[in-house]
Amino acid sequence: MINMKFSMKFPRMKTLGLFITASILAPTLISAQSSFCSSPVDNIHFELVTGKVFTAPEDMLDSRPGTLMLTDCIDLCRANNTCRAANFETGLCVLFSSSAQQFPGGLTTSQFPVFTIYIQKLCLPSPTCRRAWTFESVEGFAMDQYAKKRGRLPSRENCMALCRSEKDFPCRSASYSSTTGECRISDMDRHTVAGTSAFQESLGDEYLENNCVDDPVKLCDFQLLENRIMKTVDSVYQDVPTMEACRDLCLTAPYRCHSFDYGDTGDRVCRLSHHTSTTLTQIQDPFLVIGDVRGTFELSSCYNVTIDCRSSDMVATITTNKIFTGKIYAKDNPNSCVVDVKGDIEFSISMAYNDIECDVKREALGVYTNQVIIQHHDSVVTSSDLGLALHCQYDLGNKTVTNGLDLEVKGEIQPALIEQGTVESPTVAMSVTARGGGKVERAQVGDPLELHFTIIDADSPYEVFVRELIAKDGNDQNEIVLLDSNGCPTEGQIMGPLAKEKGNPKSLVANFDAFKFPTSEVVQFRALVTPCMPRCQPVECVYQDFYGGDNTRITSYGRKKRSPAYPVSSAQTQVLNFDLESPFARWTDGARSMSKRSQSSISTGDEVLVTHAFMIVDKFDKKKKNQVEEKKPDYNIRPNHGASRNQQEYFDRNSLPFQTTEKEEIFDPNNLEVCLNVTGLIAGVAVFLIIQLILVFVWTHFWQTRNKKKRNTPSTLR
Repeated sequence: MINMKFSMKFPRMKTLGLFITASILAPTLISAQSSFCSSPVDNIHFELVTGKVFTAPEDMLDSRPGTLMLTDCIDLCRANNTCRAANFETGLCVLFSSSAQQFPGGLTTSQFPVFTIYIQKLCLPSPTCRRAWTFESVEGFAMDQYAKKRGRLPSRENCMALCRSEKDFPCRSASYSSTTGECRISDMDRHTVAGTSAFQESLGDEYLENNCVDDPVKLCDFQLLENRIMKTVDSVYQDVPTMEACRDLCLTAPYRCHSFDYGDTGDRVCRLSHHTSTTLTQIQDPFLVIGDVRGTFELSSCYNVTIDCRSSDMVATITTNKIFTGKIYAKDNPNSCVVDVKGDIEFSISMAYNDIECDVKREALGVYTNQVIIQHHDSVVTSSDLGLALHCQYDLGNKTVTNGLDLEVKGEIQPALIEQGTVESPTVAMSVTARGGGKVERAQVGDPLELHFTIIDADSPYEVFVRELIAKDGNDQNEIVLLDSNGCPTEGQIMGPLAKEKGNPKSLVANFDAFKFPTSEVVQFRALVTPCMPRCQPVECVYQDFYGGDNTRITSYGRKKRSPAYPVSSAQTQVLNFDLESPFARWTDGARSMSKRSQSSISTGDEVLVTHAFMIVDKFDKKKKNQVEEKKPDYNIRPNHGASRNQQEYFDRNSLPFQTTEKEEIFDPNNLEVCLNVTGLIAGVAVFLIIQLILVFVWTHFWQTRNKKKRNTPSTLR
């Protein structure tokens, strides 16, 4: 017998051990089926159309105000032999004896500001599933990019039946053309391709999404869409004790639930929906925007993990609910034991026991183990990534996947400054703080942080702009550009644009989430900073966040003002000439050129190289297990300010924390760099002399006063 278990953790959120089981739909009534479907091989199925409402007053069978569950409305129609269709809004269910199949003109777009979900019965020659409805259709849309099979069929129902009966792959959706009869079936749907342009408008086509497929639901994280709640939801639960319980209701719902909100419409009220913002693009304003509500948690990603212990190797297979592009690799061998994944929802890595490139360890007789990372970004580890410890035990035939990964940032985050300029240039410091400017005492990969570029002298007439910000590992093997030569962000999932700090125009700040390189324990930031007077001109950038949202035009303080506000001499406009097409070369040749020029007098326009570094230490080994247990991560919901949308991550309790803690830096006097400012030295000497004069004046005044009192005191004769 083979046993298998796995546990994983996403960072920063734990859930309570509360399980609430949702009711499963009752079997289809045989009498209702025989009266509705003419063919004995057909079964009753239900189809949804979101944003449409059916109008047939003379055929209305029943109206049920107070219906808070879409599944209850479907069950009412299922149990009624004469019901063919229904309209559902949160709190109202209306049944009809006719449907849009009989009267297509009766189906119209639901009236703003609410949107209605239209339900109708179907007869398909395929068995029913345990889900409340089988298909959801969207007219005027198609998804042809991932079509795996094509064919011509007489009706949309035949296209649905073809998708349901597909054996070669799990059919998640189909697109049917009413004009040509072409049916295209695919293993992708709107949720798996979220963030791409695969789901597109297509005149004459109809998109059909299969609700009976199974999605990974064990290792899930949610993103918060702040201050927005959906106008129409599928289910409303009262008296739900915690948000974790509401989340569990979503993951165990009798349909593919993809979003929930908790406590925004009432105390302990949990609302679920199979929709997200990506599936409601055809609906006008599907969300209510309310400033004092938390918002809607949308399902971001889920993972199923299995491990196959073979005779000479172990194979880990991962299935996701969203297209994955990245890589999976052995933690200790990220370059030699790696599998690149591009646009797939299922991928695997095989590690041979005798392959030194993957370095599978033998813990005991018949027991083999290794550690792997599932990494989204090509270069750095982020909070979206997963860590797995894989174990194969052959004497008992067990397969286990347990969590043991704990990546920590150690080192007190202090500003490190290398200034390559003239005495007249402002002193610029680069520093890392917590979001909001607080001192970072403890960080985790994925923690919201800020990178600051600050002019130390508050009275300085300068402002600064930053460009060519590069993050490198400690071995100089890997590097990524975070800000390009114009100062625009290039990695939206890691760092946002530069903006002026509120209340301090002499400081620029960029939000980012803590990350690390898989090949090093050190992350170094390097950037070119140029002062300008009197103001720095920002640059407009096209910015796309990590979640694949629409391109957004933002401003970032990364381009020098082309014409200064005042005339300057030729000596004042000298700048360092670098090859703009090769920013990485500047850290060698450019640094040498800057060192030579630092002895000359150059004012406005000089580029200053600033750096900052911090340590990242993996705590994955078992020998550090006790230390890891003593440092439990902080599982709190945190807003993701770096994305173009207001989002917040909400993680499963079975998720992997990437912990980071600080390491105190050792002060070395031999490595201390001193910038001698002549003006400051003169000012210091002047202050010292003034203090000495004041002390002499005070002492003289005290001595004269004392002598005067002695002279005025009369002598006493005895």
